[in-house]
Amino acid sequence: MPIVRSVNIGAPQPNPHKETRATGINKLPQSDAVEVRAPGPKGIGLGSGLVGDYIGDGRHHGGDAQAVYSFTREDLDAWEGRLDRTLTDGFFGENLTTEGYDVNEARLGEIWQIGDTVQLKVTSPRLPCSTFRGWVDEKGWLRTFTLAARPGAYLSVVQPGFIRSGDELTVIHRPDHDVTISLVYRALTTERELLPGLLAAGDDLDDETREAIEQNAKFDAG
Repeated sequence: MPIVRSVNIGAPQPNPHKETRATGINKLPQSDAVEVRAPGPKGIGLGSGLVGDYIGDGRHHGGDAQAVYSFTREDLDAWEGRLDRTLTDGFFGENLTTEGYDVNEARLGEIWQIGDTVQLKVTSPRLPCSTFRGWVDEKGWLRTFTLAARPGAYLSVVQPGFIRSGDELTVIHRPDHDVTISLVYRALTTERELLPGLLAAGDDLDDETREAIEQNAKFDAG
């Protein structure tokens, strides 16, 4: 049974890897229920979809389309083996550490029911940034992470409520297209030739991914 193994939030701490100078990437599991709500637009809203969670770079992270970030415990375990170090739930900056479901194969527009009330919609993959590179502190980390093409998923809030560690994760809607988180990530990073095929997701494409497709088409035509 797929579950949310932990719900993680981060407090602000110094960030020497970015001009924002503060980050909430070090997210820690919470023992109590955490409120989830739509945070509003990126840059001018509340940042994270989880109450109490800090977003340091509001221009590039957070907002309604990136309200919640999910990563699998199975992938953390795999990275532990590759990096030969312990990776706790939340270490990759994820709000939800899931177990028993491959979020990288989730389709854009897919809707999850978490616990009794919360509903979240899959929107886009996480693209690693300089904060993530500096935080993990492994030589060549961004390239290593990118080539794995297992970035985890951003989600928007369809229905607010409270979630807690151990809540069941149920997919209650899966679109007909086959545009997955992993496919989008590969198209945006290492396999740009895949970009036109992402249009099969239709209205489930987020604005930033659609813009990348349009810019690529102009470049090809140019």
